[in-house]
Amino acid sequence: MIISIRRHASADEIDSVISRIRDFGYKIHTIEGEERVVIGAIGVGDTSSCLDALAAMDCVEKAVPISAPYKFVSKEFKPAQTVIKVGRDVEIGGSEFVMMAGPCSVESEGQIMETAHLAAKGGAKILRGGAFKPRTSPYDFQGMEEAGLKLLAQARTETGLAIVTEVMSDTDVELVAAYADMMQVGARNMQNFALLKALGRCGKPVLLKRGLSSTIKELLMSAEYIVAHGNKDVMLCERGIRTFETATRNTCDIAAIAALRELTHLPLVLDPSHATGKRSLVPPLARAGVAIGADAMIVEIHPNPARAVSDGAQSLDPAHWLEMMEDLQPYIELWKKTRPAPAPAAV
Repeated sequence: MIISIRRHASADEIDSVISRIRDFGYKIHTIEGEERVVIGAIGVGDTSSCLDALAAMDCVEKAVPISAPYKFVSKEFKPAQTVIKVGRDVEIGGSEFVMMAGPCSVESEGQIMETAHLAAKGGAKILRGGAFKPRTSPYDFQGMEEAGLKLLAQARTETGLAIVTEVMSDTDVELVAAYADMMQVGARNMQNFALLKALGRCGKPVLLKRGLSSTIKELLMSAEYIVAHGNKDVMLCERGIRTFETATRNTCDIAAIAALRELTHLPLVLDPSHATGKRSLVPPLARAGVAIGADAMIVEIHPNPARAVSDGAQSLDPAHWLEMMEDLQPYIELWKKTRPAPAPAAV
């Protein structure tokens, strides 16, 4: 349910509403605006009786049920676009298009430092890099783990870029959160519910990638797990899904960006590197991602892709990275002009 509190209601009145809702067995999330508060109530209680009880309270303006199975991440719960702060000064979902770039894997100090400076030169605000790597083969490089996290933190200190890196297990959340500015959930872990619950308590923004064969509804339900466990800062990433097609690594569901825009207030990210698996296809898909209205993009770059320990075929080399970013500028300028004005936090 969504419960809208009348303007300028007192703290005691709001507390009384929250207490009454909890009497019916619901969990509470609130959105505080300048003039009024909106309360989200989630659970399996007696909805009709709860609505009747709330209607009798003077400070309640209206109370309505939410029809979507994903409650907190739906536009019914929050019509306004969510803006997520990452690190000290990066905002995703607002008036600036944000680029995230870096290697698939952290390989060495020299490699990650060179890549971080390259990312910053091209205009990226966030450095990506895998310290823990989920690989199809158990014999492939699995990542540098905490040593890799320390190198990412060093790169942040040297360049000022925020850090996003993947966390693979609920047991690693605390460790990764100690170094990262944003926690990435890879496609293979989109429905790792123990991990999602732990990320709900981690206190860091989460980049949630769509699973290889997951529907949009399933992606939103996974985001709901994180938000329902206390973390409102979740963004969704389209990175391609598995289909019959073999010409590309995955099939980029570019329409998912537009579809998700109608369904959720969460920021949306496109990953053209994993969606195509081919370096030559990353720039045209990146242009499409900006044009269709993604809030941010995450791409793989490497100083020498031929020597990359993973995903070299889809990683942009320095020249192609800088060229792509230059070519994207007219698209980003148009993106800014067509960006909707920010809506109030609560109605």
